[in-house]
Amino acid sequence: MYAFTQHRPATVRQAASLLAKQEEAKLLAGGHTLIPTMKLRLAGPKHIVDLSKVEGLTGIEMKGRTLVIGAMTPHVEVATSAVVKENIPALADLAGKIGDPAVRHRGTIGGSIANNDPNADYPAGALGLGATIVTNKRRIGADEFFKGMFETALEPDEIIVKVQFPKVNKAAYVKFPNPASRYALVVVDMPFQSYEESKEQAFASASRIMRETGCGAVKIEGGVPFAETIAFLVARGIPVMGHIGLTPQSIHTIGSFRSQGKDEAARLSSSSNQPGPIESDAGSCADGRWLSRPTSWSRRRSNPARANRSLRR
Repeated sequence: MYAFTQHRPATVRQAASLLAKQEEAKLLAGGHTLIPTMKLRLAGPKHIVDLSKVEGLTGIEMKGRTLVIGAMTPHVEVATSAVVKENIPALADLAGKIGDPAVRHRGTIGGSIANNDPNADYPAGALGLGATIVTNKRRIGADEFFKGMFETALEPDEIIVKVQFPKVNKAAYVKFPNPASRYALVVVDMPFQSYEESKEQAFASASRIMRETGCGAVKIEGGVPFAETIAFLVARGIPVMGHIGLTPQSIHTIGSFRSQGKDEAARLSSSSNQPGPIESDAGSCADGRWLSRPTSWSRRRSNPARANRSLRR
């Protein structure tokens, strides 16, 4: 990643002024496209204008027969909003199908529409529902807003502030499920005593781990007792993997290095992938229950038939 200067304006006017005055400035909303391209040095803006502190860019409300959503409203709020579900349930369904929990907690409707990725969900929804994109300068109908792949009608100093959707009688959203990318995902196990004390401690530790290792997610042991910690991390952009099976960070309390969660009661206490608050926050779950002894891995790996029988059990 190339060096850059980050700005955190408090108003839309300040943000627009920075865009106009600073050379090679880019807006940062959820950052799911901008940050990866910067990390790969495919983009190198000299100035980043962070919209996270700008007032008045979040919120969902009905005004007459129009659903109004602030540009910085994250996908998860659209997906779970009672107002959206009551008036345009298809839009809530669309938002609930975007990415994974980490993406839905961080990504924003305005960022998705402004980026206009052909693989994104909101541009199609905005076109299908006849939405109006409201910027700091004007109102633009969806048909006129989207110009082509990654191309919109936005001017260099123009910022989306909200999106308006007219209430419709019927709507539905269907898409082909996105297959696994097959890219390797690096997950770092949160060390013993790096997250147990408080949510704030866990966030500080996870942030440092991701910053210094470049990993894609962290793994937390502990299951249900750490539901609030997992939700706290995910809401702040830290992808979290739950864990069941071999629990190395718990060796001091369980007395040995052995597989956990083999029965239902144990799974409820150790797994971060159970129905309830954890399931909606942990992006995935590592399952190591079939490894009854750490030393058996090499034997099962060298005997595919035995490994397959073990997995079927």
